[in-house]
Amino acid sequence: MRIVITAFISLDGVVQAPGGPEEDTEGGFAHGGWTHPFFDAEVAGGAFDAAMAEADALLFGRRTWQMMAGAWPERAGDPFADRMNSIPKYVVSRTLADEQLTWNNTTRIPGDEAVAHLRKLRDSDGGSLLIMGSPSLARTLLSEGLVDELRLIVMPVMLGGGKSIFPEDGTKAAFELVSTTAAPTGTQVCVYRAAKEA
Repeated sequence: MRIVITAFISLDGVVQAPGGPEEDTEGGFAHGGWTHPFFDAEVAGGAFDAAMAEADALLFGRRTWQMMAGAWPERAGDPFADRMNSIPKYVVSRTLADEQLTWNNTTRIPGDEAVAHLRKLRDSDGGSLLIMGSPSLARTLLSEGLVDELRLIVMPVMLGGGKSIFPEDGTKAAFELVSTTAAPTGTQVCVYRAAKEA
C-alpha cells in the first residue's frame, strides 16, 4: 500500500486545528478554523474527495481518530460521510482499548509497534493508506521514510506557530512535484511523490 498524507497547511507549515476554534487548542493555539476564508469546494474540497475516492483505508493517531469517531457516524446519509464510516480505519494508540473502537471498521495498532506494523502494511498489496490530520503520526512516518505521497492544500496565511507534520530531527527527503491546482481564494493544492534515490 502507498502511504499518502493529505493536509491543510499554512504558508509557515502549520496544520493544527484547520476546522474550528475548539478543535485543538493545545499549546495555546488560538487560530482554530483558519482555513475557512480560503476554502473552496471545487479545488480544496475536490482534493479531499479525490484522496478519499482513491483510499483503500484511513490511518489516524489517537486524538484525530477520537475527534473523527465522535463526528462522522452522526453524519450518515451524505456520500462523503458514508465513505468515511464504511472504509477500513487504523488508529495508532498506546491507550485506546479494543472495546473503545466504536467507529465502524476500526483496527488498533499498538503505539509501540506502529512503525514496524506500518512498514509491513506499506509492503502489502493494495492501493493507498490515507492520513488526514494526525500531525505527530505524520511527522514520525516522514522521519522514517514511509510516506509515498504528500497532498498539501496550501492556504495563503501565516499562523506564527502551531503543530506541523514536518520532522525537526534533521531528516532530509526529496519529493517530486506531480501537480498543482490553484483556487480563486489563493489556495494551492500541491501533490508531491517521494523521489527515487539516485
